[in-house]
Amino acid sequence: MSIIECRGLTKVYGKTKALNNLSFTIEENKITGLIGRNGAGKTTLLKIIAGFLRETSGEIEIFSEKPFNNLIVSANVIYINDQMNFPTALTLKEVLHVCGSFYEKWDHDLASRLFDYFSLPPTQHYNDLSKGMKSTFNMIVGLSARCALTMFDEPTTGMDAAVRKDFYRALLKDYIAYPRTILLSSHHLDEIEDLLEDILLIKEGKELLHIQIEDLKEWAIGVQGLTTTVKEWTNNREVIHSKDIGLDRMYAVIKNDFSESEIQQAKAAGLAITPVSSSDVCVYLTRKTKGGIDDVFIKD
Repeated sequence: MSIIECRGLTKVYGKTKALNNLSFTIEENKITGLIGRNGAGKTTLLKIIAGFLRETSGEIEIFSEKPFNNLIVSANVIYINDQMNFPTALTLKEVLHVCGSFYEKWDHDLASRLFDYFSLPPTQHYNDLSKGMKSTFNMIVGLSARCALTMFDEPTTGMDAAVRKDFYRALLKDYIAYPRTILLSSHHLDEIEDLLEDILLIKEGKELLHIQIEDLKEWAIGVQGLTTTVKEWTNNREVIHSKDIGLDRMYAVIKNDFSESEIQQAKAAGLAITPVSSSDVCVYLTRKTKGGIDDVFIKD
């Protein structure tokens, strides 16, 4: 069953296209990573899915419903980000009690146990928390609501490394026990890679890749050797990154569409073939300019 269907989705702010003819489908009961640099359109996309914003053109359906100002979508979707607001008159514990009125599958026992585990102050108010503690509280709400579509937009902002690890562990354990569709937007792909089943990579509002995370791990290969040999072997190939190593050697990252015999020929020619991490592939594909930071220091 398709939970999210986008067809030619476009969102325009003035002269800027935050989303540009974006089309994809997300099936139920999967954890999908929404990956992209700042300004790629991730937050705009999530807000449209949540029904907070209306698209400029194109079509989007959530649970086969148009999401904007839709009660059915609102009742089954929760969107967690670092701009959340809670009633200022209520303490944190009181907020958790009130949440049960809004979310049909709210698990107050889970919320209380997570609250105690992370040592949040029960009588404190949300606006008085640090940035990291706000993110932790948001995470508790997002997990405990157990909405059919749960979206976390950069959920670990301000968290220290230990809390981030605990959050990812809690998310995975609760997802296994209570499967639902989860969208996880994060800059820390290396941290969340083991959680994900699919990845949706966007750049400047457009889809670059929407594939299984296991396929992303094999999407590119690294080639290193003499500059002349590397250039000869990569000629007419899709090179997504390259850099010089010393005076006569270079390293290149290429889309992996080679046969096993071609790989063996490359090794026989003295080239080293290495895997490329999923995180690095995303960095190279979403770079706005070709080359790397070293090129900034090269004078014409």
